[in-house]
Order: sequence, then structure tokens, then C-alpha cells
Amino acid sequence: MTKPSHIADTPSQLRRIVIRMRRTANIWLGSLILLVIVTLAVLAPIITPYNPLVITPALRLKSPDSQHIFGTDDFGRDIFTRVLYGAQLSLQVGLISVTVASITGTVLGIIAGYYGGWIDALIMRIIDVMLAFPSILLALAIVATLGRSLPNVMIAVGIAAIPVYTRIVRASTLSAKQIDYILAARAIGCSGWEIMWRHIFPNIVAPIIVVTTNGVAGAIVAGAALSFLGLGAQSPTPEWGLMLSEGRTFLRSASWVTTFPGFAIMITVLAINLLGDGLRDVLDPRLKI
Repeated sequence: MTKPSHIADTPSQLRRIVIRMRRTANIWLGSLILLVIVTLAVLAPIITPYNPLVITPALRLKSPDSQHIFGTDDFGRDIFTRVLYGAQLSLQVGLISVTVASITGTVLGIIAGYYGGWIDALIMRIIDVMLAFPSILLALAIVATLGRSLPNVMIAVGIAAIPVYTRIVRASTLSAKQIDYILAARAIGCSGWEIMWRHIFPNIVAPIIVVTTNGVAGAIVAGAALSFLGLGAQSPTPEWGLMLSEGRTFLRSASWVTTFPGFAIMITVLAINLLGDGLRDVLDPRLKI
């Protein structure tokens, strides 16, 4: 029996995508920087001999030197150590928040787009209500309701990002369900669930990947912002946003306390955005490299 064309062409499509990825500088650069950051975060206990939580009053606000390359904070804790351990938490915030948002948004979007009617209207009106609030304000409200903690920040940031995924997946589903082989699958009696997840979903996964990649950067920034406001990680947790908040008092006298956590956020977000832009260039069929 002859395979449907979209299945038969999959290997060649994958080869073309791999070739285009090899030629995209943004993907290489973003992946390299991100790999370095992840490696430093994972190997933090080996790289640095200091404990990120141990207070050493004698080393309070010590400027960067050979012993403490990023200096120390107002409690004498090594900032380089805290930045490395903070990378673990910030990456977790980004990944877990985006996982919550992408899974929930994909399920809601594909159901709304495929079934239409009152199901679509109900889901999209809920999404419209969520979109009426700025995402950071919605996340603030959720954290205020759930309580101040880093896990609650992950949940709040994830929930606040659900509308983005829902709208993109719904729009892609509305387009994909009109393709000939989808109509054929419906004609031969395939169930709606099978059509959605075996036929439609593989054809809309590209925009989901791009949005998810860029969403990690946004989630890291949002998580850091909530921790900066005192709603996320609590002292003495080594989290980048909290480190910025704790160091703002010393901006004039000890600028390194905030400079290095801020730079860590900047370079991580830059790497993820480069990767996301590269994936968009590769996966968007309207663009040519």
C-alpha cells in the first residue's frame, strides 16, 4: 500500500532541515553559548570550591580578584559561585514554565481549531480574558494567590504564557485541517483524536518549537523579575533576579554585586533568542537560506 505523501517525504524533509541548520550561524552561536552556560551550571560543584550559602562577614563586599573573580556580596558570599548555582534555578524556571505553557496551550489550541463551534468559542473567550492582562501582571496575580516561592513562580509564568501557544496552535490547526490528507483521513473514519495527534500535530510542530524556544528566554526574564520583586526565590537562594534585588543598594559602592547576575541573564537570553531566530529561519517554509 502506498504511503501518504506527507509520510513518504518526511526523511527528505528532515535532511533538508538538518542541512539548513548547518548553514545557520545563529543556531551554531546560540547553541554554543547555551551549551557553555548549561555545562557551567551542571559542573558548578566541581568548578567552584565555595558554598553559595555560606556567609563570611570578613569578606563582605570584596571587589573582584584572583580568589573571587566576580567579587563577593554584602554577606561575603562568592558571587561567581552564586551565579553558577543561579543558572541551575533560572534554567529550571524557563524550562518548567514553558513546558506548562506549551503542553496546555497546544492541547487547547488544537482542540479549539479542530472542533470549532462552541468549543472553539469557549476556549478562545477564556484566552481573550487572559490576554486582557499583561502577562507579567497576570503572573503577579497568580503568585500573590498561590504564595511566594520559586515553584509558584514557575506555575504562574507558565499559566501567563498559555494564550500565546493556544492562539498559534489554533491558527495552525485551522490551516492544517484543510489539507487533502486530513480530509481523506476524516472520510475513511479516523477518530478526531487520531486526526489531531497523528496527522495535524506533526504538521504544526515547527511553529510550536520556535515559540517554545523563544518562550524559554521570556520565562527566565519573567521569573527573574518576580524574584526581584520578592515574589519568587527567597534569600539566601542563589537566584539571578533575587541577586539583582539584594545588590541594588550597592550600585554605587559595589557595582559588581548586580553587574554579573545581570550579565548572566543577558547572555543567557541572548543565546536562547539566537537559537530561536535560527530555528525560525530553518523551519519557516517561507524563508530561504
